[in-house]
Amino acid sequence: MIHPTAIVDPKADLAPDVEVGAYSLIGPKVKIDAGTWVGPHVVIQGDTYLGRNNRIYQFASVGEAPQDKKYADEETRLEIGDDNRIRESVTIHRGTVQDQGLTKIGSRNLFMAYSHIAHDCVLGNDIVCANTATLGGHVILGDHVIISAFCALHQFVQVGSHAFIAHGALVTKDIPPYIMIAGAGGANVSVCGINSEGLKRRGFSSTQIEVLKRAYKIVYREGLRVVEAIENLKVLEQEEPAVQLFREFLENTTRGIVR
Repeated sequence: MIHPTAIVDPKADLAPDVEVGAYSLIGPKVKIDAGTWVGPHVVIQGDTYLGRNNRIYQFASVGEAPQDKKYADEETRLEIGDDNRIRESVTIHRGTVQDQGLTKIGSRNLFMAYSHIAHDCVLGNDIVCANTATLGGHVILGDHVIISAFCALHQFVQVGSHAFIAHGALVTKDIPPYIMIAGAGGANVSVCGINSEGLKRRGFSSTQIEVLKRAYKIVYREGLRVVEAIENLKVLEQEEPAVQLFREFLENTTRGIVR
């Protein structure tokens, strides 16, 4: 299952059925679980754990040292769940001791070619990062987030579950759950309403979506301060529990939200 030209350190822990392609390099602290396929010319380094049934395509770099000038060879980690697709030339870096020392990625995510996951990012499940999507350090993504091609997220930005970021956006503030963001002109991002189509695909009912649209209007159309909007959302979530995710995100944002 390991190509004769691949270099796999004897200390690496690979399940018996893991495949490793030609000219790939696996470091001594790497652990790879069953069913994972590592293509040709892939480098996996550092204290890195890969779960089950992942597929890593050519020229990807996984678990390399963070691109942070403060990094001084401390022992930090990368953890990746199951059923992820890591396409050509994707880069995913380990954490730093200035944070939790951990970059963590969930399951069933798709990272298209040349996308970048920086140090200390925490990603949920069922995320899509399109070609060249770039996450700065310490970014947090909820479940089912879609980031379109050529987008860039500033370090420490948080994106709530089910949010959609359109092509070419430069994101410097937090994006609440369920929201669509357009980025015409790069930094001139604008809010475009609820991600209705994405919610339909994930089984949200028309009634739920209508209530979430009302939640959106409370935050973005009624001229309220965030603290006032939160109080109104508390009332609305009695009608629809999905609003709770919206309200809790607003309570915990540290960078302010995209307006």
